[in-house]
Amino acid sequence: MPRTIWSGAISFGLVTVPINVLSATEDHSIRFRQYHVADGGRVRYRKVCELEDREVPQEEIGKGYELSNTQVIPITDEDLSNLPLPTAKAIEIDAFVPLGSIDPIRIAEGYYLQPAGQVAAKPYKLLVQALSRSSKVAVAKYAWSGRERLGLLRVRDEVLVLHAMRWDDEIRDPAELLPPPVDVSEQEIQGALALMDTMTVDELAGEEFQDRYTEAIARIIEAKREEKPLPEAPEPEQPAQVLDLMAALNASVQQAKHSRGESAAEAEVQELPQPEKKAAAEKQPARKTAPKKTAGRHPRSA
Repeated sequence: MPRTIWSGAISFGLVTVPINVLSATEDHSIRFRQYHVADGGRVRYRKVCELEDREVPQEEIGKGYELSNTQVIPITDEDLSNLPLPTAKAIEIDAFVPLGSIDPIRIAEGYYLQPAGQVAAKPYKLLVQALSRSSKVAVAKYAWSGRERLGLLRVRDEVLVLHAMRWDDEIRDPAELLPPPVDVSEQEIQGALALMDTMTVDELAGEEFQDRYTEAIARIIEAKREEKPLPEAPEPEQPAQVLDLMAALNASVQQAKHSRGESAAEAEVQELPQPEKKAAAEKQPARKTAPKKTAGRHPRSA
């Protein structure tokens, strides 16, 4: 059972739902330690006071806001727990919106909200059922870890989930990343849609959705532990330069079908005409009929 990160309440109008916040995700990444290569000794970071030049134990360490190099305003945990904000002790719902109206780039990590005790059971279930029936999500504000944040509340398997959200000014403008102007034909769009249909799945399950990086690291560790040769790394595929977009789309459709064991019948993606060749042919003058050969004369070269 994950530990409680924060305890408070959901404020829904005049309805209050006491809750505990728990992490909704787990990190299964393999962790590395820093060590001294010469002798294998562990390398650690130590917290040292710059004025006294000595290591400081955790109980002597506080936090503060640095006004200048010589002046620090101390801030205690009690100060942060008594912020003059309604969201300091509650997740305050401000509005309900369709999920599709929120740009996914604004949605960050998720947390499970657990009802805190029997008194929270009924209002908790009320909010769960109301959100489920409305097909909407709640937008709320809360204050954790020294800042107020925007949050999204939704239902997952009858449990409330809170997603941290980024404020508008935290999202960078992507305008400068746009490619130069280019025309895409309807035929090419239909080809891309055909490829998307071939690659569509009902759920994210199967080997292609597993963490192969962690598995590869584990194999390297196991090989070194048993003093065996390291597993060979596959040669990375070099991306080919796409000269014919429709041909690349057709080949991709066939590759996707083959990987799924489906029929390798030709996809209904028609090859584009070659406008450059066609235009060149139109501009080329008609061939003149070669004159009949006569004795002592040679035809003129074209």
